[in-house]
Amino acid sequence: MINKVVNNAEEAIKGVEDGMTFMLGGFGLCGIPENAIQALLKSEVKNLTCISNNAGVDDFGLGLLLKTHQVKKMISSYVGENAEFERQLLAGELEVDLIPQGTLAERIRAGGAGIPAFFTPAGVGTEVAEGKEVREFDGKKYLMESWLKADFAFVKAWKGDTAGNLIYKGTARNFNPMMATAGKITVAEVEELVPAGELDPNEIHTSGVFVQRIFQGKDYEKRIEQRTVRS
Repeated sequence: MINKVVNNAEEAIKGVEDGMTFMLGGFGLCGIPENAIQALLKSEVKNLTCISNNAGVDDFGLGLLLKTHQVKKMISSYVGENAEFERQLLAGELEVDLIPQGTLAERIRAGGAGIPAFFTPAGVGTEVAEGKEVREFDGKKYLMESWLKADFAFVKAWKGDTAGNLIYKGTARNFNPMMATAGKITVAEVEELVPAGELDPNEIHTSGVFVQRIFQGKDYEKRIEQRTVRS
Protein backbone atom coordinates (compact mmCIF):
# COMPACT_ATOMS: atom_id res chain seq x y z
CA MET A 1 0.00 0.00 0.00
CA ILE A 2 1.13 3.55 -0.75
CA ASN A 3 1.84 5.44 2.47
CA LYS A 4 2.68 9.14 2.33
CA VAL A 5 2.23 9.87 6.02
CA VAL A 6 4.85 11.87 7.92
CA ASN A 7 4.78 12.27 11.69
CA ASN A 8 4.32 16.02 12.01
CA ALA A 9 4.61 19.42 10.37
CA GLU A 10 8.34 19.67 11.07
CA GLU A 11 8.96 16.46 9.14
CA ALA A 12 6.55 17.56 6.41
CA ILE A 13 8.55 20.70 5.56
CA LYS A 14 11.85 18.86 5.19
CA GLY A 15 13.75 20.25 2.21
CA VAL A 16 12.48 23.83 2.37
CA GLU A 17 15.25 26.32 1.66
CA ASP A 18 15.79 30.06 1.58
CA GLY A 19 14.55 31.74 -1.59
CA MET A 20 11.94 29.12 -2.49
CA THR A 21 8.43 29.78 -3.81
CA PHE A 22 5.55 28.49 -1.70
CA MET A 23 1.82 28.23 -2.32
CA LEU A 24 -0.39 28.35 0.76
CA GLY A 25 -4.06 27.45 0.56
CA GLY A 26 -6.80 29.39 2.26
CA PHE A 27 -9.17 32.30 1.84
CA GLY A 28 -8.92 34.84 4.63
CA LEU A 29 -8.35 32.59 7.65
CA CYS A 30 -10.51 29.77 6.26
CA GLY A 31 -8.76 26.58 5.20
CA ILE A 32 -5.21 27.75 5.88
CA PRO A 33 -2.40 25.26 6.68
CA GLU A 34 -1.95 26.45 10.26
CA ASN A 35 0.48 23.74 11.37
CA ALA A 36 2.71 24.06 8.30
CA ILE A 37 2.90 27.84 8.76
CA GLN A 38 3.99 27.39 12.37
CA ALA A 39 6.66 24.92 11.28
CA LEU A 40 7.94 27.34 8.62
CA LEU A 41 8.01 30.08 11.25
CA LYS A 42 10.17 27.96 13.55
CA SER A 43 12.47 26.87 10.71
CA GLU A 44 13.47 30.52 10.11
CA VAL A 45 13.59 29.92 6.34
CA LYS A 46 13.69 33.32 4.63
CA ASN A 47 13.56 35.28 1.35
CA LEU A 48 10.39 33.46 0.42
CA THR A 49 8.01 34.16 -2.42
CA CYS A 50 4.53 33.28 -1.17
CA ILE A 51 1.54 32.73 -3.45
CA SER A 52 -1.65 33.06 -1.44
CA ASN A 53 -5.03 34.69 -1.92
CA ASN A 54 -4.25 36.93 1.05
CA ALA A 55 -1.64 37.52 3.73
CA GLY A 56 -3.52 36.44 6.83
CA VAL A 57 -3.77 38.95 9.67
CA ASP A 58 -1.05 40.53 11.77
CA ASP A 59 -0.89 37.83 14.45
CA PHE A 60 -2.12 34.74 12.63
CA GLY A 61 -1.72 32.76 9.45
CA LEU A 62 0.70 33.98 6.82
CA GLY A 63 0.93 37.27 8.72
CA LEU A 64 3.24 35.51 11.17
CA LEU A 65 5.86 34.98 8.44
CA LEU A 66 5.52 38.61 7.36
CA LYS A 67 6.09 39.83 10.90
CA THR A 68 9.42 37.98 11.09
CA HIS A 69 10.42 39.23 7.62
CA GLN A 70 10.72 35.72 6.23
CA VAL A 71 8.74 36.74 3.13
CA LYS A 72 10.38 38.89 0.45
CA LYS A 73 7.55 38.77 -2.12
CA MET A 74 3.79 38.21 -2.00
CA ILE A 75 1.70 37.17 -5.02
CA SER A 76 -1.84 37.78 -3.81
CA SER A 77 -5.31 39.10 -4.52
CA TYR A 78 -6.68 40.58 -1.30
CA VAL A 79 -4.52 41.89 1.53
CA GLY A 80 -6.69 44.47 3.27
CA GLU A 81 -6.74 42.90 6.74
CA ASN A 82 -3.01 42.99 7.42
CA ALA A 83 -1.55 46.25 8.74
CA GLU A 84 2.02 44.91 8.77
CA PHE A 85 1.67 43.93 5.12
CA GLU A 86 0.64 47.50 4.30
CA ARG A 87 3.52 48.95 6.31
CA GLN A 88 6.13 46.76 4.61
CA LEU A 89 4.69 47.50 1.17
CA LEU A 90 4.71 51.28 1.67
CA ALA A 91 8.20 51.15 3.20
CA GLY A 92 9.59 49.23 0.23
CA GLU A 93 10.43 46.20 2.38
CA LEU A 94 8.13 43.81 0.52
CA GLU A 95 7.66 43.06 -3.18
CA VAL A 96 4.00 42.61 -4.08
CA ASP A 97 2.15 41.38 -7.17
CA LEU A 98 -1.56 42.11 -6.76
CA ILE A 99 -3.63 39.98 -9.14
CA PRO A 100 -7.38 39.87 -9.83
CA GLN A 101 -8.73 36.98 -7.80
CA GLY A 102 -10.10 35.00 -10.75
CA THR A 103 -6.84 35.45 -12.63
CA LEU A 104 -4.87 34.27 -9.61
CA ALA A 105 -6.99 31.13 -9.37
CA GLU A 106 -6.66 30.42 -13.08
CA ARG A 107 -2.90 31.00 -13.12
CA ILE A 108 -2.52 28.45 -10.34
CA ARG A 109 -4.85 26.00 -12.10
CA ALA A 110 -2.88 26.48 -15.31
CA GLY A 111 0.35 25.70 -13.47
CA GLY A 112 -1.10 22.43 -12.24
CA ALA A 113 -2.49 21.55 -15.68
CA GLY A 114 0.74 22.28 -17.53
CA ILE A 115 -0.68 25.25 -19.45
CA PRO A 116 2.04 27.93 -19.68
CA ALA A 117 -0.26 30.84 -20.59
CA PHE A 118 -3.87 31.82 -21.29
CA PHE A 119 -5.91 34.91 -22.21
CA THR A 120 -8.39 36.74 -19.97
CA PRO A 121 -10.28 40.04 -20.27
CA ALA A 122 -9.60 40.89 -16.61
CA GLY A 123 -7.11 43.72 -16.28
CA VAL A 124 -7.14 44.98 -19.88
CA GLY A 125 -6.58 48.73 -19.93
CA THR A 126 -5.34 48.86 -16.33
CA GLU A 127 -1.98 48.71 -14.53
CA VAL A 128 -2.41 44.94 -14.44
CA ALA A 129 -1.75 44.87 -18.21
CA GLU A 130 1.57 46.72 -18.10
CA GLY A 131 4.27 44.74 -19.88
CA LYS A 132 1.91 41.97 -20.93
CA GLU A 133 0.72 40.88 -24.36
CA VAL A 134 -2.81 41.91 -25.39
CA ARG A 135 -4.67 40.21 -28.25
CA GLU A 136 -8.09 40.67 -29.76
CA PHE A 137 -10.55 37.79 -30.09
CA ASP A 138 -14.00 38.28 -31.61
CA GLY A 139 -13.66 42.02 -31.29
CA LYS A 140 -12.69 41.99 -27.61
CA LYS A 141 -9.25 42.52 -26.08
CA TYR A 142 -7.70 39.89 -23.85
CA LEU A 143 -4.61 39.91 -21.67
CA MET A 144 -2.09 37.07 -21.67
CA GLU A 145 -1.30 35.70 -18.22
CA SER A 146 1.30 33.04 -17.38
CA TRP A 147 1.01 30.02 -15.14
CA LEU A 148 2.05 29.96 -11.49
CA LYS A 149 3.96 27.04 -9.96
CA ALA A 150 5.77 26.53 -6.67
CA ASP A 151 8.56 24.54 -5.05
CA PHE A 152 6.17 23.58 -2.22
CA ALA A 153 2.38 23.77 -1.99
CA PHE A 154 0.96 23.67 1.54
CA VAL A 155 -2.73 22.79 1.70
CA LYS A 156 -5.26 22.08 4.43
CA ALA A 157 -8.04 19.48 4.16
CA TRP A 158 -10.76 18.14 6.42
CA LYS A 159 -10.07 14.45 5.85
CA GLY A 160 -7.28 12.58 4.14
CA ASP A 161 -6.06 9.03 3.83
CA THR A 162 -2.61 7.51 4.00
CA ALA A 163 -2.34 7.55 0.19
CA GLY A 164 -2.82 11.33 0.12
CA ASN A 165 -6.42 11.52 -1.10
CA LEU A 166 -8.15 14.62 0.31
CA ILE A 167 -11.65 15.88 1.12
CA TYR A 168 -12.23 19.54 1.91
CA LYS A 169 -15.15 20.84 3.96
CA GLY A 170 -17.37 23.69 2.83
CA THR A 171 -15.71 27.00 1.99
CA ALA A 172 -12.38 25.73 3.38
CA ARG A 173 -12.01 24.13 -0.04
CA ASN A 174 -11.23 27.52 -1.69
CA PHE A 175 -7.73 27.65 -3.27
CA ASN A 176 -6.53 24.35 -1.80
CA PRO A 177 -7.46 21.92 -4.63
CA MET A 178 -5.77 23.91 -7.40
CA MET A 179 -2.67 24.64 -5.32
CA ALA A 180 -2.32 20.95 -4.55
CA THR A 181 -1.73 20.34 -8.27
CA ALA A 182 0.80 23.13 -8.81
CA GLY A 183 3.57 22.36 -6.33
CA LYS A 184 6.64 20.26 -7.05
CA ILE A 185 6.10 18.93 -3.53
CA THR A 186 2.59 19.14 -2.08
CA VAL A 187 2.23 18.88 1.68
CA ALA A 188 -1.27 18.25 3.01
CA GLU A 189 -2.31 18.67 6.62
CA VAL A 190 -5.64 17.19 7.64
CA GLU A 191 -7.90 17.24 10.65
CA GLU A 192 -8.64 13.53 10.35
CA LEU A 193 -6.31 10.94 8.85
CA VAL A 194 -7.77 7.54 7.89
CA PRO A 195 -6.42 4.36 6.27
CA ALA A 196 -6.42 4.19 2.48
CA GLY A 197 -9.72 2.85 1.18
CA GLU A 198 -11.92 4.42 3.86
CA LEU A 199 -12.82 7.53 1.86
CA ASP A 200 -15.68 7.34 -0.64
CA PRO A 201 -14.02 7.76 -4.05
CA ASN A 202 -16.96 9.89 -5.19
CA GLU A 203 -16.28 12.44 -2.43
CA ILE A 204 -12.54 12.90 -2.97
CA HIS A 205 -11.62 16.40 -4.15
CA THR A 206 -7.84 15.99 -4.53
CA SER A 207 -6.38 12.72 -5.74
CA GLY A 208 -3.42 11.34 -3.82
CA VAL A 209 -1.38 11.43 -7.02
CA PHE A 210 -0.84 15.15 -6.39
CA VAL A 211 0.20 14.80 -2.74
CA GLN A 212 3.71 13.81 -1.66
CA ARG A 213 3.37 14.20 2.13
CA ILE A 214 0.42 14.14 4.51
CA PHE A 215 0.09 14.51 8.26
CA GLN A 216 -2.61 14.95 10.86
CA GLY A 217 -2.60 18.47 12.24
CA LYS A 218 -3.49 19.55 15.76
CA ASP A 219 -4.66 22.52 17.83
CA TYR A 220 -6.57 24.22 15.03
CA GLU A 221 -7.86 27.64 16.08
CA LYS A 222 -10.08 28.20 13.02
CA ARG A 223 -10.30 31.90 13.67
CA ILE A 224 -12.96 34.06 12.07
CA GLU A 225 -11.43 37.08 10.35
CA GLN A 226 -14.39 39.34 11.06
CA ARG A 227 -17.55 38.53 12.97
CA THR A 228 -20.62 40.75 12.67
CA VAL A 229 -23.63 40.32 14.95
CA ARG A 230 -26.79 42.28 15.51
CA SER A 231 -26.80 44.78 18.35
